[in-house]
Amino acid sequence: MSAYDIVHNMNNKDDQQANDYRSFLLLEEISKNNEVTQRDLSKNLGVALGLINSYIKNLSSKGYITIATIPRKRYKYYLTPKGFIEKTRLTYHHLQNFTNLYRNARHDFQSLFFNLHSENLNKIAFCGSDEVAEIAYITLQEFGMELVAVADISKQVENFFGHSLIAIEELKGISYDRVIVTSFLKEEELYSELIKAGIPSEKILLRNKM
Repeated sequence: MSAYDIVHNMNNKDDQQANDYRSFLLLEEISKNNEVTQRDLSKNLGVALGLINSYIKNLSSKGYITIATIPRKRYKYYLTPKGFIEKTRLTYHHLQNFTNLYRNARHDFQSLFFNLHSENLNKIAFCGSDEVAEIAYITLQEFGMELVAVADISKQVENFFGHSLIAIEELKGISYDRVIVTSFLKEEELYSELIKAGIPSEKILLRNKM
Protein backbone atom coordinates (compact mmCIF):
# COMPACT_ATOMS: atom_id res chain seq x y z
CA MET A 1 0.00 0.00 0.00
CA SER A 2 1.39 3.42 -0.96
CA ALA A 3 1.61 6.41 1.37
CA TYR A 4 -1.12 8.18 -0.53
CA ASP A 5 -3.32 5.08 -0.28
CA ILE A 6 -2.91 5.35 3.50
CA VAL A 7 -4.02 8.98 3.36
CA HIS A 8 -6.91 8.05 1.09
CA ASN A 9 -8.01 5.37 3.54
CA MET A 10 -7.89 7.87 6.39
CA ASN A 11 -9.99 10.36 4.47
CA ASN A 12 -12.57 8.12 2.84
CA LYS A 13 -12.43 4.42 3.72
CA ASP A 14 -11.88 4.62 7.42
CA ASP A 15 -13.71 7.56 8.95
CA GLN A 16 -12.86 6.37 12.45
CA GLN A 17 -9.13 6.79 11.82
CA ALA A 18 -9.64 10.30 10.47
CA ASN A 19 -11.86 11.18 13.43
CA ASP A 20 -9.31 9.77 15.86
CA TYR A 21 -6.54 11.81 14.28
CA ARG A 22 -8.48 15.07 14.43
CA SER A 23 -9.55 14.30 18.00
CA PHE A 24 -5.91 13.72 18.89
CA LEU A 25 -4.93 17.10 17.40
CA LEU A 26 -7.74 18.88 19.26
CA LEU A 27 -6.90 17.26 22.60
CA GLU A 28 -3.24 18.13 22.05
CA GLU A 29 -4.04 21.79 21.34
CA ILE A 30 -6.39 22.09 24.33
CA SER A 31 -3.86 20.44 26.66
CA LYS A 32 -1.35 23.16 25.71
CA ASN A 33 -3.73 26.11 26.08
CA ASN A 34 -7.16 25.91 27.71
CA GLU A 35 -8.02 29.45 26.53
CA VAL A 36 -7.66 28.60 22.86
CA THR A 37 -10.77 29.57 20.88
CA GLN A 38 -12.56 27.51 18.28
CA ARG A 39 -11.39 30.02 15.70
CA ASP A 40 -7.81 29.50 16.90
CA LEU A 41 -8.25 25.74 16.63
CA SER A 42 -9.66 26.10 13.12
CA LYS A 43 -6.66 28.18 12.03
CA ASN A 44 -4.03 26.06 13.80
CA LEU A 45 -5.33 22.75 12.49
CA GLY A 46 -6.56 23.86 9.09
CA VAL A 47 -10.04 22.47 9.81
CA ALA A 48 -13.32 24.30 9.07
CA LEU A 49 -14.78 26.20 12.03
CA GLY A 50 -18.08 24.32 11.86
CA LEU A 51 -16.25 21.00 12.01
CA ILE A 52 -14.23 22.18 15.03
CA ASN A 53 -17.49 23.01 16.81
CA SER A 54 -18.82 19.53 16.03
CA TYR A 55 -15.69 17.85 17.36
CA ILE A 56 -15.72 19.97 20.53
CA LYS A 57 -19.31 18.92 21.23
CA ASN A 58 -18.42 15.29 20.56
CA LEU A 59 -15.37 15.36 22.87
CA SER A 60 -17.46 17.00 25.57
CA SER A 61 -20.28 14.45 25.25
CA LYS A 62 -17.73 11.65 25.68
CA GLY A 63 -16.39 13.25 28.86
CA TYR A 64 -12.95 14.01 27.42
CA ILE A 65 -13.19 17.77 27.96
CA THR A 66 -15.20 20.16 30.09
CA ILE A 67 -16.25 23.61 28.93
CA ALA A 68 -16.34 26.66 31.21
CA THR A 69 -17.83 30.02 30.27
CA ILE A 70 -15.65 33.09 30.81
CA PRO A 71 -16.52 36.79 30.33
CA ARG A 72 -17.43 38.18 26.90
CA LYS A 73 -19.10 34.95 25.85
CA ARG A 74 -15.84 33.04 25.54
CA TYR A 75 -15.01 29.56 26.72
CA LYS A 76 -12.23 27.63 28.37
CA TYR A 77 -11.66 23.98 27.55
CA TYR A 78 -10.16 21.56 30.05
CA LEU A 79 -9.06 17.97 29.54
CA THR A 80 -10.65 15.64 32.06
CA PRO A 81 -8.73 12.66 33.53
CA LYS A 82 -10.61 10.55 30.99
CA GLY A 83 -9.49 12.98 28.29
CA PHE A 84 -5.82 12.65 29.26
CA ILE A 85 -6.10 8.87 29.03
CA GLU A 86 -7.72 9.17 25.60
CA LYS A 87 -5.00 11.57 24.41
CA THR A 88 -2.34 9.07 25.50
CA ARG A 89 -4.12 6.29 23.62
CA LEU A 90 -4.47 8.40 20.48
CA THR A 91 -0.84 9.49 20.71
CA TYR A 92 0.28 5.87 20.64
CA HIS A 93 -1.91 5.05 17.64
CA HIS A 94 -0.83 8.23 15.86
CA LEU A 95 2.84 7.28 16.26
CA GLN A 96 2.11 3.82 14.85
CA ASN A 97 0.27 5.31 11.87
CA PHE A 98 3.01 7.87 11.28
CA THR A 99 5.69 5.18 11.31
CA ASN A 100 3.82 3.33 8.57
CA LEU A 101 3.20 6.56 6.68
CA TYR A 102 6.85 7.59 6.87
CA ARG A 103 8.13 4.24 5.60
CA ASN A 104 5.72 4.15 2.65
CA ALA A 105 5.96 7.84 1.83
CA ARG A 106 9.77 7.71 1.69
CA HIS A 107 9.58 4.88 -0.83
CA ASP A 108 6.92 6.62 -2.91
CA PHE A 109 8.70 9.96 -3.01
CA GLN A 110 12.04 8.37 -3.85
CA SER A 111 10.43 6.72 -6.88
CA LEU A 112 8.56 9.89 -7.84
CA PHE A 113 11.55 12.23 -7.61
CA PHE A 114 13.78 9.77 -9.42
CA ASN A 115 11.36 9.73 -12.35
CA LEU A 116 10.89 13.51 -12.37
CA HIS A 117 14.63 14.13 -12.15
CA SER A 118 15.21 11.70 -15.03
CA GLU A 119 12.81 13.79 -17.12
CA ASN A 120 14.65 16.99 -16.09
CA LEU A 121 11.60 18.19 -14.13
CA ASN A 122 13.46 19.67 -11.18
CA LYS A 123 11.42 22.69 -10.07
CA ILE A 124 8.83 21.41 -7.59
CA ALA A 125 6.03 23.13 -5.66
CA PHE A 126 4.29 21.57 -2.68
CA CYS A 127 0.62 22.03 -1.85
CA GLY A 128 0.14 21.11 1.80
CA SER A 129 2.43 21.61 4.78
CA ASP A 130 1.90 18.76 7.23
CA GLU A 131 3.76 15.49 7.91
CA VAL A 132 3.63 14.31 4.29
CA ALA A 133 5.23 17.57 3.13
CA GLU A 134 8.07 17.16 5.63
CA ILE A 135 8.78 13.65 4.35
CA ALA A 136 8.63 14.89 0.75
CA TYR A 137 11.06 17.72 1.52
CA ILE A 138 13.61 15.41 3.11
CA THR A 139 13.44 13.09 0.10
CA LEU A 140 13.60 15.97 -2.39
CA GLN A 141 17.02 16.97 -1.04
CA GLU A 142 18.48 13.61 -2.00
CA PHE A 143 17.96 14.38 -5.69
CA GLY A 144 19.23 17.97 -5.69
CA MET A 145 15.86 19.23 -6.87
CA GLU A 146 14.53 22.71 -6.11
CA LEU A 147 11.51 23.43 -3.93
CA VAL A 148 10.23 26.68 -5.44
CA ALA A 149 7.10 27.23 -3.32
CA VAL A 150 4.89 25.80 -0.60
CA ALA A 151 1.18 26.60 -0.77
CA ASP A 152 -1.67 25.75 1.57
CA ILE A 153 -5.24 26.71 2.33
CA SER A 154 -4.42 27.83 5.86
CA LYS A 155 -1.08 28.72 7.40
CA GLN A 156 -0.56 26.17 10.14
CA VAL A 157 3.06 27.31 10.13
CA GLU A 158 4.49 30.57 8.81
CA ASN A 159 7.71 29.03 7.57
CA PHE A 160 8.39 25.66 5.98
CA PHE A 161 12.11 24.87 5.79
CA GLY A 162 12.91 28.46 4.85
CA HIS A 163 9.91 28.94 2.58
CA SER A 164 7.09 31.29 3.54
CA LEU A 165 3.72 29.68 2.93
CA ILE A 166 1.73 31.22 0.09
CA ALA A 167 -1.92 31.07 -0.92
CA ILE A 168 -2.77 28.49 -3.57
CA GLU A 169 -3.77 31.26 -6.00
CA GLU A 170 -0.23 32.62 -5.85
CA LEU A 171 1.13 29.48 -7.54
CA LYS A 172 -0.02 30.97 -10.84
CA GLY A 173 2.82 33.48 -10.54
CA ILE A 174 5.44 30.84 -9.72
CA SER A 175 7.61 29.01 -12.26
CA TYR A 176 7.43 25.27 -11.52
CA ASP A 177 7.49 21.94 -13.33
CA ARG A 178 5.08 20.05 -11.09
CA VAL A 179 2.86 20.67 -8.05
CA ILE A 180 2.75 17.79 -5.59
CA VAL A 181 -0.14 17.53 -3.15
CA THR A 182 1.60 16.90 0.18
CA SER A 183 -1.00 16.66 2.92
CA PHE A 184 -2.01 14.05 5.46
CA LEU A 185 -5.72 14.78 5.68
CA LYS A 186 -6.54 17.35 3.00
CA GLU A 187 -5.50 15.69 -0.26
CA GLU A 188 -8.83 15.94 -2.09
CA GLU A 189 -9.62 19.40 -0.72
CA LEU A 190 -6.23 20.74 -1.84
CA TYR A 191 -6.57 19.18 -5.27
CA SER A 192 -9.96 20.84 -5.68
CA GLU A 193 -8.55 24.22 -4.65
CA LEU A 194 -5.65 23.85 -7.11
CA ILE A 195 -8.09 23.22 -9.95
CA LYS A 196 -10.23 26.19 -8.88
CA ALA A 197 -7.08 28.35 -8.89
CA GLY A 198 -6.44 27.43 -12.52
CA ILE A 199 -3.50 25.09 -12.00
CA PRO A 200 -3.37 22.66 -14.96
CA SER A 201 -4.41 19.19 -13.85
CA GLU A 202 -1.56 17.62 -15.84
CA LYS A 203 0.91 19.47 -13.61
CA ILE A 204 -0.64 18.24 -10.35
CA LEU A 205 0.61 14.97 -8.87
CA LEU A 206 -1.68 12.92 -6.64
CA ARG A 207 -1.38 9.41 -5.25
CA ASN A 208 -2.81 7.84 -8.43
CA LYS A 209 -0.11 9.53 -10.51
CA MET A 210 2.82 8.47 -8.36
